[in-house]
Amino acid sequence: MGSLFFLQLKGELRKLFARKRTYIGFGAFLVLEVAILALFQIPKVRRAFPGRMIERLGGAFEEYFSGQTLALIVLLVTFLLTMLYLALVGGDVVAKEVEDGTMRMTLCRPISRVRLLLVKYAACVIYTFALIYWVAATALIMGYLKEGNGGLFVMAPEQNIFAMYPPREGYIRYASSLSFLALSSLSITTAAFVCSCFNMKPAAATIVSLSYFMVDWIFFHLPYFESIKEWFLTGNMTTWSNIFRPHIPWDQMVADYAYLLGINATLLVIGIVAFSTRDFKS
Repeated sequence: MGSLFFLQLKGELRKLFARKRTYIGFGAFLVLEVAILALFQIPKVRRAFPGRMIERLGGAFEEYFSGQTLALIVLLVTFLLTMLYLALVGGDVVAKEVEDGTMRMTLCRPISRVRLLLVKYAACVIYTFALIYWVAATALIMGYLKEGNGGLFVMAPEQNIFAMYPPREGYIRYASSLSFLALSSLSITTAAFVCSCFNMKPAAATIVSLSYFMVDWIFFHLPYFESIKEWFLTGNMTTWSNIFRPHIPWDQMVADYAYLLGINATLLVIGIVAFSTRDFKS
């Protein structure tokens, strides 16, 4: 049974990566990274970089304005854009087959609907990790080619994180953060995937899931809801950045990811129930 699942997953991944829209995110981030690095070559932009804060923390601007610092900036500022492309693929994976009429043919085979959805969801999980690692790897490579090796300067004002690390520790923390970032981003993929399990078009599934997260992001940043901030997914999703704190709050990160994974599991069950009760005969 296990080998059959992986065989089906292989076929689903082949089908997923055969679609041109799957690669939109990979290409878009590559263009964005080139644009960000190019803009950082403008003298006015370089002067706007918080060099004084680096000096206050005891470092030198030339040492910490490095490839990995620029790579981390790309990860931090493109999080909302990541949501778009993950929602695009997650909202497409089921709804598109229903729209094209191929889902009815797939359901004629001896495979349960639950197994079918689990295979498709596993493919979405792999895509999420692949996109995050692609963005991180290409940003680091281009940053290194442009600014060379050096220490890592972390500035995330919203999370109140300001820190500097020597090159080796910087690379370790940068690499360690990627799996946590992918786990955080998986909530977006899951929401879009679940929306696609309902009777709606692929574009509608993408828009509904994006709208939910944008509303969550707005509520999280409103000062009126300060006392219930832990209820919103936005705050829990940004917990990946805690890996860059001098003293990593593992207890807080475990609690945040337990909350996110619990939400994901609940949504997935709702999607499976909705898909299992749909009528594809008419």
